[in-house]
Amino acid sequence: MTSPSLPRARSLLGEFPVVDGHNDLPWALREKARYDLDALDVAVRQDAALHTDIPRLREGGVGAQYWSVYVPSDLPDPVPATLEQIDCVRRLLARHPKDLAPALTAADMESARGEGRIASLMGAEGGHSIANSLGTLRGLYELGVRYLTLTHNDNVDWADSATDEPGVGGLSAFGREVVREMNRLGMLVDLSHVAATTMRDALDATSAPVIFSHSSSRAVCDHPRNIPDDVLERLPANGGVAMVTFVPKFVLQAAVDWTAAADENLRAHGLHHLDTGAEAMRLHRAFEERNPRPVATVATVADHLDHMREVAGVDHLGIGGDYDGTAFTPDGLGDVSCYPNLLAELLDRGWSTADLAKLTWQNAVRVLGAAEDVARDLRATRPPSHATIDQLDG
Repeated sequence: MTSPSLPRARSLLGEFPVVDGHNDLPWALREKARYDLDALDVAVRQDAALHTDIPRLREGGVGAQYWSVYVPSDLPDPVPATLEQIDCVRRLLARHPKDLAPALTAADMESARGEGRIASLMGAEGGHSIANSLGTLRGLYELGVRYLTLTHNDNVDWADSATDEPGVGGLSAFGREVVREMNRLGMLVDLSHVAATTMRDALDATSAPVIFSHSSSRAVCDHPRNIPDDVLERLPANGGVAMVTFVPKFVLQAAVDWTAAADENLRAHGLHHLDTGAEAMRLHRAFEERNPRPVATVATVADHLDHMREVAGVDHLGIGGDYDGTAFTPDGLGDVSCYPNLLAELLDRGWSTADLAKLTWQNAVRVLGAAEDVARDLRATRPPSHATIDQLDG
């Protein structure tokens, strides 16, 4: 049933469009088209192949997108693959200049909004992409990367992941130096995917606001990828933003349990549990026929936002759908055209226009601008760090 608030939601997005914290389109283009942008042209609808294309971004009221330049943490040499992802985003921007605007700063985001273009930023998903090198971190920043997720699904040498066994107990000494160098650069510290111990250590180490580019509430759904309340409670003092994700296995408890069984089914067939290729999807569909999948809804995601607002406050919330990085999506949030459905649900729950303007646009723009302000001060007093992991961690 369509919400009567949907027209109001669409109108609001015309003024305060969505800044989405995480979209895996570049990796999907690698996996499905080997970066052939003619073979999979996002200027036209690609409903059968992708969650994301320009027509549906427009339909969904997206005004800014952090494109993930993700590479798997088990690649033997992740840095070149990360550079290929960055190249993919740059080629997308060059190919679609009327719709996609390169953005490096909060001011760039506002300029793009004024021009009616989608501000396009980049985030590197996982500290493995810097290969234990602060010089590589600076290189990624110079190429346009504006956040680094400290881990992906596996630990790195200097930080613990939410979905791996404890390694260094949060952040190591080198991990804290990575955070400090990111502060000096103006690169956002992204705490999605990291262990709760890493979240707390990063909040202790940072002098700039952090983000969670695509994470939800652990109190609402007990998955280690989500944010515990004690961490959410620290966001007002830090100034950071938690961007709720839509991935069913992170937002619906029944889906957490179902996903564990589905992942084991893929592994039993010799495939990685994150594989979204044709054979993996065939196995998923067969598994689902035998074991009906619990379905998350728009209301499921709204439940997370209601709780996160209660704990952290509306000034510290955002949206990070993780489109094209998940095999399944909630009912009513099937692709990037569906953000109005979420806003309509929140309007029905009593969220104000001012609340939603913060959720969609203002908070995310503010946090990047605040990181830039911190960096401006730090660069005046602190030279680039040339510390190595061997020096600091032994």
